[in-house]
Amino acid sequence: MTTVLTKGRPLPLIFKYSLPIIAGQLFQLFYTLADTLIVGRTLGADALAAVGATGIVTYFQLVFIQGFTNGMGIVTAQRYGTGDIKKVRLSVAASNLLGLYSTIILTLLFTAASFAAPDLMRVPDEIRHDAWVYMFVIFAGTATTVFYNIIANILRALGDSKTPLYALILSSVLNVVLDLVFILVFRWGVAGAAVATVFSQGVSAAASYIYAFTKFDELKKISRDEYKQSHSDFSRHLKMALPMGLQMSVMSIGQLVMQSTVNSFGTNTIAGYTAAAKVDQMSVLVNMAFQAATAGYVAQNYGAGEYERIKKGVLATLFLAEAANTLMGALIFLLVPVIPSMFLSEVNAEISEAVRIYVLAIVPFYYLLGALSVYRTGLQAVGNNKIPFLACITELVCRVSASLIFSRFLGYFGVCFATSFAWIGAVAIVVPCFYVHLRNKVKPALERSAPTA
Repeated sequence: MTTVLTKGRPLPLIFKYSLPIIAGQLFQLFYTLADTLIVGRTLGADALAAVGATGIVTYFQLVFIQGFTNGMGIVTAQRYGTGDIKKVRLSVAASNLLGLYSTIILTLLFTAASFAAPDLMRVPDEIRHDAWVYMFVIFAGTATTVFYNIIANILRALGDSKTPLYALILSSVLNVVLDLVFILVFRWGVAGAAVATVFSQGVSAAASYIYAFTKFDELKKISRDEYKQSHSDFSRHLKMALPMGLQMSVMSIGQLVMQSTVNSFGTNTIAGYTAAAKVDQMSVLVNMAFQAATAGYVAQNYGAGEYERIKKGVLATLFLAEAANTLMGALIFLLVPVIPSMFLSEVNAEISEAVRIYVLAIVPFYYLLGALSVYRTGLQAVGNNKIPFLACITELVCRVSASLIFSRFLGYFGVCFATSFAWIGAVAIVVPCFYVHLRNKVKPALERSAPTA
């Protein structure tokens, strides 16, 4: 069932809309944690470090796909906000075809890049082969990531945030079962964890498509002619999708530099960094859920010309995001003593210290991540990609410079703090620019609606 986000009180409306998205992200965290927990506790610290040492490379691919498909979803949501169902169907058709073309390109690019990544990332020799295997399998399954994110964003654009949740629950349960089967029974090692992730996400994507195209009138009535016509709609979607994909990728380039620097500290530090980063993903994924909620709400209201509702909705979403960040930050601080043993059966002092330092350097700054997630997405949803891209470049410069400079003076803590430093720089740009951009939209709209003398 679709939800109209252009009517009703913003706070309860966004809260209800965002809950399934948050739950879905937590389930996604659950099955990525399952990979790490099972790998670490059954295969040991070296296998955990192998998955973590190049994890940012697979994350680079994931965030590009999420940004790219979210951009297409914003176009769909804007059109749904106008009530033009014909254009909604064209948008869905264009998204599916662009998904197919991008899958071919991305699969070839990333599988080829996987051969050079271990050297570029300075992965220690003892874990290099396992790191490459994990990457290669994930990249070979690019199609499942692309099409899950396409259908999830289409459904959210139509106001349905529950179906992607149900699909992720299915994927999470299946992933855990397959992890255990492939690692403990088939003895496939880290490759088994990667195969389980790809296969379970493929099932989730297929189930979502079958449900969506049989239950939603806006989707099941798409004809072959509309698929042919959608080629002329590619440029509109690419103008929104490519900048968002590139913005997300630019951010992860900085994280690539961070991971490469961390890798120089040795296997134990890599293992501790990986364990802490996996727990930290709870905040990242929940804030991404509020990004999705912001995108759907703002895009629908922008399409309907409800600019005042956009401001109220963004503030409501920010309130919800920061409340969630407060709870998650407190929980992670409480978990610090037990995080290493969650992932490893044998823990040493170096691993524990790496976890503690990571948490101290990043968790207190979650409030910045919340503001950045909401305001950057708000700008993108009203069609402004220039400011978010500038913020991403700022974030990249801050993250890379901090990683390289702070690490010389502060060691491992300096590398971790680079993330918080990058958030400071980006927030200083997106928050004021959001209100300036929206004011420039509201004023002309009010002038047009004012009665003439």
